[in-house]
Amino acid sequence: MAKKVVAEVKDYDPLKFFDEREVSPLDRVAQFGVIATREAIAHSGLTFDGGLSEQTATIIGCGVGGQSTQDENYRRLYRDNAKRLHPLTIPRLMVNAPASQMSMSCGLRGPAFVVASACASATHAIGLAFQMVRGGQAPVAVTGGAEACIAFGTMKGWEALRVLAPETCRPFSRDRKGLVIGEGAAVMVIESLEHAQKRSANILCEIVGFGMSADAGDLLSPDAGSMGRAIDAALKYGGLEPSAIRYVNAHGTSTAANDATETEALKRAFGAHAKNLAISSNKSMIGHALGAAGALKLVATLMSIREGLVPPTINYLGPDPACDLDCVPNEARAIRVDAALSNTFAFGGLNAVLAVRRFS
Repeated sequence: MAKKVVAEVKDYDPLKFFDEREVSPLDRVAQFGVIATREAIAHSGLTFDGGLSEQTATIIGCGVGGQSTQDENYRRLYRDNAKRLHPLTIPRLMVNAPASQMSMSCGLRGPAFVVASACASATHAIGLAFQMVRGGQAPVAVTGGAEACIAFGTMKGWEALRVLAPETCRPFSRDRKGLVIGEGAAVMVIESLEHAQKRSANILCEIVGFGMSADAGDLLSPDAGSMGRAIDAALKYGGLEPSAIRYVNAHGTSTAANDATETEALKRAFGAHAKNLAISSNKSMIGHALGAAGALKLVATLMSIREGLVPPTINYLGPDPACDLDCVPNEARAIRVDAALSNTFAFGGLNAVLAVRRFS
């Protein structure tokens, strides 16, 4: 049987981040989420004293929840014939655990919940957080995604789908043979402009648009028209002409169907301007972190705008006629990006796109 590869957070030691008492109720996915949340809040410079903690939303994307806990307990039950399980088994494996643990760890007392929409989870979560802040429901939102599903049982399920790469991830390339499952977390702090300016915040970027659609078709086969509708909706919501977009952080899973379909969707949404887009997939470097993928890729998109450097699509072997747009092959490229899109297209035909631009 062919070997499969994963993009694991190597040599991770939870005791570098938590004491032993803290670790007990936390599955790996919640640990990742809490660590990223603490880092994001520290970077933002916010303190949640007084009423702000009660007004701050915690909205996190997570596709599958505590798979390490589930895998471990099935092993104890079915192999070891255990008579009882750890009393915190359910709180550790439930899909909302990352949001609950993040809010508790950081004292965030406003709305807190997880969005679960497979690979689009984090983008849906960030988009909802953006809408809540823009709509005045919360002056601040802590949002992003977390995932940690590299467990034996889960990986056997992915293997059965026959979409895993036998050696590496090659988005938009000829001879691409599938995706690589990853893990991790990314969290950001979203504020209303008034709130950020009042405290002289270091504003990294501006979220301006959010588009969503559902294929209402096949569970696994993507639909270019539906993807294109989500892109169109994000541009319209953000008041952006297609020509304003310079960079697209693509969903780019490295499966034959996804990459060709996403290419077609971009052509439909952007017309002739599609040839001018720089398009890359950071899954080629960090794998596909499923429910966290949208948050990880949005961070990369924001930093592309900030740094004027578009990340490459690595492992590229050459063009596929079905993927004939500029995928920034193998080497990063210095480009001024004033506006960009971040695409996520999930199994089940659930599509979500964020539009961001340079803040000035």
